[in-house]
Amino acid sequence: MKKIVALFSGEGTNLANLIEKIHLKHACLVCAITNNPEAGGITKAKTAGIPVEILDHRDFDNRERYDEALVSLIQDYNPDLVVLCGFMRILTPVFTSQIRSINLHPALLPAFKGARAIERSFESDEKICGVSVHWVTDELDGGDIILQKSFTKNSSDSLEEFSAKIREIEHEILPLSVVKILKDS
Repeated sequence: MKKIVALFSGEGTNLANLIEKIHLKHACLVCAITNNPEAGGITKAKTAGIPVEILDHRDFDNRERYDEALVSLIQDYNPDLVVLCGFMRILTPVFTSQIRSINLHPALLPAFKGARAIERSFESDEKICGVSVHWVTDELDGGDIILQKSFTKNSSDSLEEFSAKIREIEHEILPLSVVKILKDS
């Protein structure tokens, strides 16, 4: 069975979704790694019996040193794929040149790269919004698109309603992307 390592920083809703839809069905989630010792996703992973590693970025002098430690930790698990699901770190070439990984981004790339993508998309004049899954490269949110799904923005939606639509699509296309990649590799 193919092996996946997931990286996350927050509540872990996309991590929990991967556990539910992928773990032991299409691949084995061999580890969940977070940079945030307070991340809610820690409990979700541990409850599912998935090993959790906490690698706090604040313990490192710079991004490159953090990425060196992260790469070493990931390589210990020898995964077929690394999935960034809400991992709020900009990764350096130290990581991107050595680790085969995909990222979930809550906007239709190339629009709204970087942080606060949901809010910026919501506040924009764009009529069509959505979610992207893409390969991680040296360019922030700039790798080749694996899968995208869009919806028409409803002008009467609140930010909460808009965010819920984004989350629903994230929960649909991230597992689909993982299955597609693992099947093709």
